[in-house]
Amino acid sequence: MRRLPVYLLIDTSGSMSGEPIEAVKAGLQAMVSALRSDPYALETAFLSIITFSDKATQTVPLTELVQFQIPDLRASGMTALGGALSVLADCVERDVRKTTAETKGDWKPVCFLLTDGQATDDLNRGIEALRRVKVGTLVACAAGPAAKPDELRKITEAVVSLDTADSNTLKAFFQWVSASVSVSSQKLDLTKKEVGGLSELPPPPPEINVAL
Repeated sequence: MRRLPVYLLIDTSGSMSGEPIEAVKAGLQAMVSALRSDPYALETAFLSIITFSDKATQTVPLTELVQFQIPDLRASGMTALGGALSVLADCVERDVRKTTAETKGDWKPVCFLLTDGQATDDLNRGIEALRRVKVGTLVACAAGPAAKPDELRKITEAVVSLDTADSNTLKAFFQWVSASVSVSSQKLDLTKKEVGGLSELPPPPPEINVAL
C-alpha cells in the first residue's frame, strides 16, 4: 500500500497558551474524526505531529488514522521553527518508504505548519535540511498578528494567514486541513497524481487569508 504521509508542525510556544492551544487540540480532534469518515483518507493517509517550542519533537510518529491519538499539547517556551523543519526533514528521511525496483514507495508527504510567532532559532539551518528531502505540498499558516508571513515565504510559496489565533479561526483552519487531506487522498486514488500546491487544494474558508 502506498501511504500518504501527512505531517502537522504545530507551534506550542508560550504565546499559544490558553485559548489557542485548546483550540488546536479541539481542531485536531475534529480533523481526525472527519478524516476517519472519509474512505479515501482512511485508506491512504497516515498522520504525524511535530511540535516546537524551546526545541522541536516528533510528538506523534507517522500513524494510520484508526490508531491515531491526539497528544496532550502544552504551551511554553520559545519558537524553534528552524528546529521543526530539521525534525521534519529527519522524519521524512526515516519514515517515508522509497520506491525500489520491486515496489512503489509512499507518496510525497503533505505538510501543514502552524505558528503564531517568528523563529527564535536558526531558521536557515532548518530550511537547508528540508531541501535535502522530497516533500509534496507544504502549507505554512501565520496565525495572529505576531506571526510573520514573509518569514514563512522563505520556507514555502504556499502561505496563508489568520487574523487572530482564537478558537473560531483555528477551528476553520483545521477543517480546511481536513478537507485538503481528503482531496489529496481522493486525487491519489482516482488519478494517481499528487496535489501540486495551494491552487489544487479546496478554497480556504473566509477566516483564512491567502498571503500574497
